Amino acid sequence: MTVILTRPDGTEAADLHLSRRGFAALVAMGYAAFGAAAEAAPIATPADGLTIASVTMPGGLPAFVARPAGNGRHPVVIVVNEVFGVHEYIRDICRRFAKLGFVAVAPEFFYRADPQRTLAQTTDFAVIRKIVGTADNEQVMGDIKTTLAWLAVQPFANQHVGITGFCWGGAVVWMAAARFPQIKAGVAWYGRLAGPKPGDPVTEVRKYPLDIAGQLNAPVLGLYGALDKGIPVADVETMRAALKQAGKTGSDLIVYADADHGFHADYRPSYNAKDASDGWARLLRHFRANGVG
Repeated sequence: MTVILTRPDGTEAADLHLSRRGFAALVAMGYAAFGAAAEAAPIATPADGLTIASVTMPGGLPAFVARPAGNGRHPVVIVVNEVFGVHEYIRDICRRFAKLGFVAVAPEFFYRADPQRTLAQTTDFAVIRKIVGTADNEQVMGDIKTTLAWLAVQPFANQHVGITGFCWGGAVVWMAAARFPQIKAGVAWYGRLAGPKPGDPVTEVRKYPLDIAGQLNAPVLGLYGALDKGIPVADVETMRAALKQAGKTGSDLIVYADADHGFHADYRPSYNAKDASDGWARLLRHFRANGVG
């Protein structure tokens, strides 16, 4: 059975469109069971010419790393996952960045509560909520601090660091851009902007983006869908106004008229190839315009 995440805080019954065909194959490939669409044909980026590694950073923080093979220092992108952890979609995004000459690092923010990495296998959103809910803002910011410190001593990484994240990770991008001066640019894909709704699995990480608009150390590009049932366009407009009032001219928010939540996730039925491609191109321009790449 395919279960679809249609909102950053979960799915309601009216949102569901269920299918069985091909579901097991996607799960076997490592895609999150909760969001996988049986009809999906996700992008698969080959690892040739890349160095791929699973590393353990100080304090026991695991991470997936993809980078160009060989010597040389490269710009860095920290990739922040959705609520499903570092599954195949996130690993493929890392490989896509590595193909473009970046070092991509995806820390496993939920490893403490999910040491067996069950997030990608379960279709029970109550289980997902419980695990994700353990990762409060200070823990997540601490893990990003650990990641930045680890990157600073790696011979393959330079100090041109960007961050991008999806859904749960989109909110983390805003928070990290306000916390760490080492980060030069951020791109937030449909991360919640306003405070949590009742039942939100992570209140701390997802509570404050609107509150920290004036504290950004780095410009953030936000990419949102007008059809998103959990992030109203009114929140996007409020954030845009807050950024303008704070004089954060390098930041911007884009709203895609025909896009829903998760429109970049090519393993889900919400995938919108046109808008995902446009958003990716905007991401690369934003990074390069701000010294990442």
